[in-house]
Amino acid sequence: MAFDADIESYYAQGGEQGRLDQGYFPLERARTQEIVLRHLPPPPAVVLDVGGAAGAYALWLASRGYEVHLVDPVPLHVEQALGASAASDRALARADRCADAVLLLGPLYHLVDRADRLQALREVRRVLRPGGVAFAAAISRFASLVDNLSNVTGVGLPHVLASPAVLDMVRQDLAGGPHRNPTDQAQYFTTAFFHHPDELAAEVREAGLDLVDLLPLEGLGAFTGAFERAWADEARREALLSLIRQVEREPTLIGVSPHLLAVARRG
Repeated sequence: MAFDADIESYYAQGGEQGRLDQGYFPLERARTQEIVLRHLPPPPAVVLDVGGAAGAYALWLASRGYEVHLVDPVPLHVEQALGASAASDRALARADRCADAVLLLGPLYHLVDRADRLQALREVRRVLRPGGVAFAAAISRFASLVDNLSNVTGVGLPHVLASPAVLDMVRQDLAGGPHRNPTDQAQYFTTAFFHHPDELAAEVREAGLDLVDLLPLEGLGAFTGAFERAWADEARREALLSLIRQVEREPTLIGVSPHLLAVARRG
């Protein structure tokens, strides 16, 4: 399958390397890390980080003693990861049942066709050892609606109400169609697919994996006012995380989270 030129161009800008340090994205990282650690076997288990970008999670796990192999289709990401760690592995081809865990923390975002998503998930199952665990992230079907209605500064109209192009984009996202950026502004992302939570669960199961959990990452925490100030305070940061954990399995709130994380095992 050819790599979409719009997606490649978007990531070639280099914004992914520092993304998890900006805005509310530190919450995405913290929640991903805590959920991953709930299910990972102890080090030195073998972890494949597929679509691992500049290595944010690969380097974190390697520092904890895991044997991590990162794969990414964007040359800049591989260069950035190699620059941070001389131990990275670029090879995509892996033997059957070679991994204790697989991180799929981005590729499903950009597989617009369901058949391609199922193929990716089946490939994850192939390389997992029996009992191995997979972590598959997705963007919520409702992410662009909530994100573009949010106006925590109170300055100006929310984007979705101020721009006909953004309004059309959000309506298309809600209809379940491919996400397309109708502008030249990177804030509206690039070609993608946004999952309904039930849809993500169904695809994981159809790929032959046993679904263990389906959780929101940021949840309502993504829309915390004065987020950066709250996150910088240890007590407030832990209070925010504890509130998100308290409602992480509330089905009526899962879809409001910008990102979802499916946890699954190979039987």
